[in-house]
Amino acid sequence: MTIQRLCRHLFSPSVRRAFPPATLQAITEAIAAGEQRHGGQVMFAVEADLPLHALWHKVTPRQAAEHAFARLRTWDTVHNNGVLIYLLLADHAIEILVDRGLQGRVAPEQWQRVCTHLREGLRGSQPVAALRDAIDEVSTLLEGHFPASARSDQDGLPDTPQILG
Repeated sequence: MTIQRLCRHLFSPSVRRAFPPATLQAITEAIAAGEQRHGGQVMFAVEADLPLHALWHKVTPRQAAEHAFARLRTWDTVHNNGVLIYLLLADHAIEILVDRGLQGRVAPEQWQRVCTHLREGLRGSQPVAALRDAIDEVSTLLEGHFPASARSDQDGLPDTPQILG
């Protein structure tokens, strides 16, 4: 654990400040609209920082995202096609994790491209648009493998952003 990382986590902005209600609502609406286009399930989770014990054990943002994927039961969908978009604010990290039904269907580079576009967009003057665009990109990737005709009647994952921590 570096001193820099420790300080970033100790003094990270709150999720509520970084994601006001209007932003959370925009994310919810973008996920709901996207899921009308495909048979996949998208979940968005954001965490301000990691607890001290996680930092001590050098938990990476990817490992934190994997833990969130399991804790939020992102894998619990009819077609095993859940996608988690995870942000760890203190590390400025964006991770996308997918369930086994998507393994091998979408190249890791395509998911990484979504992360890159989102990271660049969040640095710009229109972060809400960047979030909507990222969710739209994920929906476009899902459309090619799980068309709307494959949609389940049940919405397996909540559309509302999950605030962790």
